[in-house]
Formats: sequence, structure tokens, C-alpha cells
Amino acid sequence: MKKRYLAPFVLSALFFAACGGGSNSGEQQAGTTETEHAADNSMVSPNADKPMTKGQELMAQQDCKTCHKEEMKLVGPSFKDIAGKYPNNNENVDKLADKIIKGGSGNWGEVAMLPHSNISKDDAKEMVKYILSLSSAN
Repeated sequence: MKKRYLAPFVLSALFFAACGGGSNSGEQQAGTTETEHAADNSMVSPNADKPMTKGQELMAQQDCKTCHKEEMKLVGPSFKDIAGKYPNNNENVDKLADKIIKGGSGNWGEVAMLPHSNISKDDAKEMVKYILSLSSAN
């Protein structure tokens, strides 16, 4: 009968010991320097601190990142590759907005981009303007 009551107590003590529940740990943390706890931002986009454009916000609501990344080819081309291929002008904005809405294939390989008929022409244009703004020439 005593073992039944003793086991939870022993397990609790082991749990608290493993979690560093001692009073000493708070004193050690207070003495650490800020550089020891600096955040690792190596995986954060360099533009993460800038406010999102309307095109970025619209793209975040869609499935764009399933097939495209900003700097890396995935299923489809990277956004920077698209921006490098098409000059940022009204003709290309209109052409690429239609491509987003209607879908298509052949320009970047055999895999077709699915149509996104639920996106309005104006919203598609905002998305394209954002993508074309990523060109290194800008």
C-alpha cells in the first residue's frame, strides 16, 4: 500500500529535478549577458521588418507558396527568377495577371500552373507587381 503513494512522489521529484526546478537556476540566468541569449535570425527574411505590400498580403491568402518560393525554385520558378525574366511594365503585369487567373504551362517547364479563377484581375495585378518588384535590377 505504501508503494502506491510513494511512486507518484518519487516520479514528481525526478520530473522537477530534470526540469531544473532548483532555485539556483534563476540566479544563474540573471547573471548571463544579453549576447548569450541573442536570437538567431539566420533563417529570417531580410525584409521581415518591412510592412507587407498589398500584393504580399494577397499572396499570403492564396496557395502561391505551395509551388513558389522567393529565392528558390520549387515546383514552379522562384519569384526572383520571374522578376528577372519579365521587365516591370504594364504589359507584363497584365500578361502575368492573366496567367495567374487562367493558369498555363510551357514557359518554365512541363508542370502546369493551376488556374486561380477565384482571384480578381486587380488582385492578380497587385500580386504580379510585388513579384516583379523583387528583381535585382530594381
